[in-house]
Amino acid sequence: MDSETLHRILARRKAQRHSICEAEWAARVELAACYRLVAHYRMTDMIYNHISLRVPGTDDQFLINPFGLLYEEVTASSLVKVDQNGQLIDDDGLDVNPAGFVIHSAIHMSRHDVACVMHTHTRAGVAIAATKHGLLPVSQHAMRFFNRIAYHDYEGIALDVDERSRLVADLGSLPTLVLRNHGLLTTGASVHAAFENMYYLEMACQIQTSLAGGAEDWILPPPAVCERTAQQFERSLDFLEQRDWHALLRLVERLDPGYRE
Repeated sequence: MDSETLHRILARRKAQRHSICEAEWAARVELAACYRLVAHYRMTDMIYNHISLRVPGTDDQFLINPFGLLYEEVTASSLVKVDQNGQLIDDDGLDVNPAGFVIHSAIHMSRHDVACVMHTHTRAGVAIAATKHGLLPVSQHAMRFFNRIAYHDYEGIALDVDERSRLVADLGSLPTLVLRNHGLLTTGASVHAAFENMYYLEMACQIQTSLAGGAEDWILPPPAVCERTAQQFERSLDFLEQRDWHALLRLVERLDPGYRE
């Protein structure tokens, strides 16, 4: 799609803001902010990858980025709405990347506790996904995922819907998934939860890939300490009261308040 056509479609969508209910619009604004944060923290892969969000009050409708926009270009009105098969609900010229939503739809359809799914192809994430040991508890960041991370073997580009059942089985009830030789995936009951999981998972991967020597040279705390640390992180969520998320939203406002449009 050429830039002139794209701009015309985006302008038309922006003008139709009044036709979207307040609950959905609030979800769109929060999801658009998340796309901007992922771009800010350099976790993007050009126009690829997705962050999907269940439309409030629905079981089978999801918001996702239109195929062709960079993450820093995503706005609330530009997000497209698809059903559980990745089919556009409002076909107005924008579309989605079918390879990406195969993964997301599998999780959304099986995990009704999950509202948001994030997937990345970062250098550190793919590097950890290619190691035999996967993510190790070499840092406090990594310990928050101790016994809370799953692995799914690589089967090729995610175009085959048959892979859905195997991916879901590997994830189980856990919040995070390492896609072997591919990248990282996190889930959450909210955009905030999914982003926080991804931010710290990415940091844990970066720390591990920056270590010198091999795994035999690294200090790994006892499993009981790692589990206790993971539980401490879980209990801290009530104390935080999303203060970190509100701080991040203020950051997005300073970077470019246009994400709300």
